[in-house]
Amino acid sequence: MRYPRPTIRQRSSRAAGSIAGPRAGRTDAGLLTLRVVVGGLVAAHGLQKMTHWLGGSGLAGGAEEFRHDGFRGGRLTALAAGTGQTGGGLLLAAGLLTPLAVGTVASVMTVAVTVKYPHGLWVQDDGYEFPLVLIVTMAAIGLAGPGVWSLDHLAGIDWPASVGLAGCAAGVLGGLATRRVLWRATSPRP
Repeated sequence: MRYPRPTIRQRSSRAAGSIAGPRAGRTDAGLLTLRVVVGGLVAAHGLQKMTHWLGGSGLAGGAEEFRHDGFRGGRLTALAAGTGQTGGGLLLAAGLLTPLAVGTVASVMTVAVTVKYPHGLWVQDDGYEFPLVLIVTMAAIGLAGPGVWSLDHLAGIDWPASVGLAGCAAGVLGGLATRRVLWRATSPRP
């Protein structure tokens, strides 16, 4: 009987001692905790943009927030952002289609960084600190993969680290493109 050849990630993980031994369970538990908490909060924030659940102001409030931040599109923009956050967050929490989840969350958070950038880094000044942390978290999950306690693992999918990182990079580029396309110039450019 031939056994399948291990992937590069599996070989490097074995060499580092992370597949066998007491640390393997801790790493997977850590990835599960990170995915569920971050994914759940991102999904809940998306629901707030689209509904009155969890203290949200519904699509009308989400549309007003985007108009206030200088975006065109109103309700459609709020619906797209809310759907992206909710769907991406749920996929992330489940560890399903992880590169897509990572890219979706990174995209929405990149748009948030562009909105908050003029205020500086720190969150107490309405800065981009928190969305930046979430983008870096998506890069880390993309690099590490979802862990064994995920639907990807259950389905037998072992995403290469390059695919996870590419998902995050595509999300960042997609967020920048979204900002460029939907940004409403408030004054003529010089």
